[in-house]
Amino acid sequence: MSQQHSAAPAPNSAVSAVEGRPDWWRDAVIYQVYPRSFADGNGDGMGDLEGVRTRLPYLRDLGVDAVWLSPFYASPQADAGYDVADYRAVDPMFGTLLDADALIRDAHALGLRIIVDLVPNHSSDQYEWFKRALAEGPGSPSRDRYHFRPGKGKNGELPPNDWESIFGGPAWTRVTEPDGTPGEWYLHLFAPEQPDFNWEHPAVGDEFRSILRFWLDMGVDGFRIDVAHGMVKAEGLPDLGDHEQLTLLGNDVMPFFDQDGVHDIYREWRLVLDEYSGNRIFVAEAWTPTVERTANYVRPDELHQAFNFQYLATHWDAEELRTVVNRTLDAMRPVGAPATWVLSNHDVTRHATRFANPAGLGTQIRLAGDRGVGLRRARAATLLMLALPGSAYVYQGEELGLPDVVDLPDEVRQDPAYFRGAGQDGFRDGCRVPIPWTRTGPSYGFGDGGSWLPQPADWGGLSVEAQTGEPGSTLELYRAALAVRRERADLGAGDAVEWLRAPEGVLAFRRGEFVCVANTTGESVPMPAYGRVLLASGEITEAAGEAKVPADTTVWWSGS
Repeated sequence: MSQQHSAAPAPNSAVSAVEGRPDWWRDAVIYQVYPRSFADGNGDGMGDLEGVRTRLPYLRDLGVDAVWLSPFYASPQADAGYDVADYRAVDPMFGTLLDADALIRDAHALGLRIIVDLVPNHSSDQYEWFKRALAEGPGSPSRDRYHFRPGKGKNGELPPNDWESIFGGPAWTRVTEPDGTPGEWYLHLFAPEQPDFNWEHPAVGDEFRSILRFWLDMGVDGFRIDVAHGMVKAEGLPDLGDHEQLTLLGNDVMPFFDQDGVHDIYREWRLVLDEYSGNRIFVAEAWTPTVERTANYVRPDELHQAFNFQYLATHWDAEELRTVVNRTLDAMRPVGAPATWVLSNHDVTRHATRFANPAGLGTQIRLAGDRGVGLRRARAATLLMLALPGSAYVYQGEELGLPDVVDLPDEVRQDPAYFRGAGQDGFRDGCRVPIPWTRTGPSYGFGDGGSWLPQPADWGGLSVEAQTGEPGSTLELYRAALAVRRERADLGAGDAVEWLRAPEGVLAFRRGEFVCVANTTGESVPMPAYGRVLLASGEITEAAGEAKVPADTTVWWSGS
């Protein structure tokens, strides 16, 4: 492993600047930064920690509470950093540990918390443990820390079971043993460069508790846990048989996902986290069959939040949205956890494009669709999301109304799924294109050295510079919405909504003196004027106590 972590900075005392109320996370708005695509501080065309640090005032002014950083650890970058070679080091492409320390300190000074990604399901194949396992051969203790198995068939030429990689193809790769002969197979639910840890081995748990403490000592405010529903596999690694494996992460019962044993791990982790002051949190990326199963991850002695992928995958449809809102709130209430709401992230098509296309295409859309309709619905969906009780997540660039880039040339695409013949179509590159900061200039202000993925020619018109101070812009809508949310006690807090009568295709609910109305139809709809208009995602008209809410528009009212 790298020796970079041997010179780790002293524990970060600046965490006290953002301690505030102990349950801040229950209604927090958390902004996801994908470091390679956010801001480039050294002009090499790749975003980095210094770039993020220089843009922290922008995030403070936007009005978010915390920043979640996707992986910046030392990595061969086979899967954009989700293949970690050293969990205690920063990859040189992103900077150094001192850069990470400075970023954390500056964020705290601005009142922002920092949440970092943790990747415990698998390591890089360049992780020291895995390299040792390959070198030591079959039967070595090092191989017990991963899932090595003999193959099936006369000469072991077939994989140990029928599991498929999330990125396509078998979930097993056969190794060449130190003596040059074909040997055992190892499990990788993702790319071959990402071997899965065997969490039945006590050394794995010991190592990750140490990693948690390393970053907690650095001052981070929490961890987003990648593939939190993985890690533990069903005993015996049974075949799927005729059971169809879903292509992304799977919302179905699988022998490698959502096994009950993961909860023992999180109870141990929670004990570590609770040793530290500063109200730090865990957030689970847990794809489960139901929101009720998701609730198991946020019981009082486990994690604090879990992403609501059922909500993310819901169409722009009033009945579907109301159903998933009710189910989410009902599932979280018994365990005392807040609901979370999210519309976009680095793994799915941006919602401005998703909503621009016909319902039923899923979260992996490769079509531009009607961009005007998509943006109108995305703005309305954002106001709806921010009006719900619980915590909300914002993916970088959605506050600019960015669409997915669906026409990237094949030669620039980097999603590992694109290179697996039986896998996905590499769709994730489209939501990872570096965001624009200025109207003109190299990479629209992303950095002085271009950008690692090409930006569309119209990116300048969507930039922060172009939208700042512009009435009606998507950026100013986000700023206004987050300011209202911060000012009002009846937004974010609580665990229930009071549904109001509304026409078909319209959602209306009350929270104290606050009323939210979302029209998901393609036509203008008359509604009662519920008081003073706080904010609307589109132009509305009011007369004689009635308001006309345009198609695909959300309105916030206050009765006080």
